[in-house]
Amino acid sequence: MVFKAEKRHRTNPFKPTAGRTPPLLVGRQPVLDDFQEGLDDGPGAPGRLMCVTGARGVGKTVILTEFHKMAEAQGWSVVAESASPGLTKRLMSRVEPQHEGIGISFKPELKVPLVGTLQFGELKAAGDDMMPLTLRDALSRRLDVEESHDGGLLVTIDEAQAASRDDMIAIATAMQFLTTQERNYAFVFAGLPSLSSKWLNDDATTFLRRAQPEKLGDVPWDEVQESFRKTFADTGITLKDEDLSKAAKATEGYPFMIQLVGYNIWRTVRRRGVAEDHILASAQDVETGIAAALVRLGDTVHGPEMDGLSPIDRTYLLAMAQDDGPSSTSAIAQRMGRDTNYANIYRMRLLDAQVIKEAGHGYVDFAIPYLREYLREHAAYYRLNTSSQTEHDA
Repeated sequence: MVFKAEKRHRTNPFKPTAGRTPPLLVGRQPVLDDFQEGLDDGPGAPGRLMCVTGARGVGKTVILTEFHKMAEAQGWSVVAESASPGLTKRLMSRVEPQHEGIGISFKPELKVPLVGTLQFGELKAAGDDMMPLTLRDALSRRLDVEESHDGGLLVTIDEAQAASRDDMIAIATAMQFLTTQERNYAFVFAGLPSLSSKWLNDDATTFLRRAQPEKLGDVPWDEVQESFRKTFADTGITLKDEDLSKAAKATEGYPFMIQLVGYNIWRTVRRRGVAEDHILASAQDVETGIAAALVRLGDTVHGPEMDGLSPIDRTYLLAMAQDDGPSSTSAIAQRMGRDTNYANIYRMRLLDAQVIKEAGHGYVDFAIPYLREYLREHAAYYRLNTSSQTEHDA
């Protein structure tokens, strides 16, 4: 028993890893409740067709993972995919019930308008022009199997904003058919906020407008503070109220930062008192943990985000970083040495990428916590890099 207790104390409960389910889904219970209600209410329930959106790092993939567990707990099967070329064909392959002697083959050169034909012992799928029908049939056959033992099928698509239009049309057409047939299925899409404007306003995918929207935002500080209190206490660590408040505010309600701050404070405390069953964290422990979390945030979020942007995108952000709060779009253009119309092109790009956000008429602010501070610390590097890339492109 002593060994188990010490092992529990020495295992960090925070998991600052992309897609890894944290020990406590802070602030996400309403979304989980909506999905569970959809499972309980049967075919046609709003929670069975859901669109989860949010900025990077708010926990969209974590929510999908939790949905998988909830569905499996009710005896359902789960098919999880991420949007990339060949999405529909991968879905067909994964949902199609496999039978001995029959396989599925997808060949691009096949364009005959047939649902399927037997040839050389294989079930040949139709070409891309018949994809909506073949996906519908594959899902229907899988549901025949699942429903025969009172089960169901959950399909989740992560990073759905990156899906091709043909894939989304195929999926929307199949879902609409399954809904009219009252089949026991659920579909959940997750992606950046641009997902809504990209697919829900497309005339070819109008069925997706029925998807229940779930927007994941920042978690209130009081909920973060209470989750810290409970999680630390469960592993034998106590934080004073003022230190709990400081730790919670340092996260800015950003789910990934919640895990980073918690992880690094816990590690700092346990390194100092690893052999103790119970230990009181000091103010210095909290400061050290927060500082380490900020460094890690820069390495894992800010750096990769900046690397994926164009030189002019970076110039726009560097112009914003000169302000302590929201930036005037006209002031940004002036700092860039460009007119407002030119600067607005990059403003829209950065808004779509969820790097910045609207902050009132004519103003924008950073959407990712601490990006302003990161840019100030690395301004010389990015100015040099941006300048050299711009000259090279020219």
